[in-house]
Amino acid sequence: MNTSDKKTVIYVVGPTASGKTGLSIALAKELSATVICGDSMQIYKDMPIATAAPTNEEKQDVPHLMFEFLSPEESFSVSQYVNLAKKNISQLHSDGVLPMVVGGTGLYISSLSENILFGEETYDQGFRIKLEERMNQSGLASLYTELEKIDPESAAKISENDAKRILRALEVYYLTGETMTQRIINSRLEGEIYNNVFIGVTYKDREKLYERINKRVDLMVENGLVLEAEKYFGQGYKTSAQAIGHKELFPFFDGTASLEECIEHLKMQTRRYAKRQLTWFNKNKNIHWIYMDEEEDPLYRALEFIKARVR
Repeated sequence: MNTSDKKTVIYVVGPTASGKTGLSIALAKELSATVICGDSMQIYKDMPIATAAPTNEEKQDVPHLMFEFLSPEESFSVSQYVNLAKKNISQLHSDGVLPMVVGGTGLYISSLSENILFGEETYDQGFRIKLEERMNQSGLASLYTELEKIDPESAAKISENDAKRILRALEVYYLTGETMTQRIINSRLEGEIYNNVFIGVTYKDREKLYERINKRVDLMVENGLVLEAEKYFGQGYKTSAQAIGHKELFPFFDGTASLEECIEHLKMQTRRYAKRQLTWFNKNKNIHWIYMDEEEDPLYRALEFIKARVR
């Protein structure tokens, strides 16, 4: 499929607290676009403070899809995200509406934009338990050595201490007969199906971004983050336990750290997360970066770039 034959999808990406929400809503109003969630945490409801999901006031009547629709106890895989996003994008294109995917979850964004094709979910609880028992008895190093023999390419990309990914790679091989490396190759055979137009939002001066993160955390605490996190303390929900903004406060609830210590830890972890987001997105050379501390009119610059690439 030639690029000129592909329908356009706009992506507004970047690190947390960079200003994606404000710019994306301004863009959506100018382009009559509908926003689709590209954040792995903002898909969950009842966690609006920790996830910084856009409020109704912030949305300014711009249609938003796939935000806050899942309960925190539910899991949601990358493949489920891609399939649902594609359905929404297809419907919007059919209605003559421009889709705009907004978020900072690099894996979701790249899997959707690169048209990664996922096979059927391969998971066998009994087999996973056996792998975990082997790990506990023989040690993770022995499983890593096994993976090196089976799939050296995957092993080279996985830390020998990353139990989750080592177990997953072995699980895929033994359940499907296909290595994770081959699975990834097969997933990319069809190529991109959209005319992907990327806008990145960040700050040239990294310290300014970190200042915004620190201020955002303070505001989250003022807005009730502690009470929100306390609801999930001890619940065992994997989703909430993964959410930056909740798990950092759990030591306060169990009495092992002060609230001030937890808040400072939260700020540090959020800054680290922003750094990881930038590392991921910087691999994508198609992103047109808007530096909020240098552009006098970020909206104009973004519109200028988009209009040059939307056919």
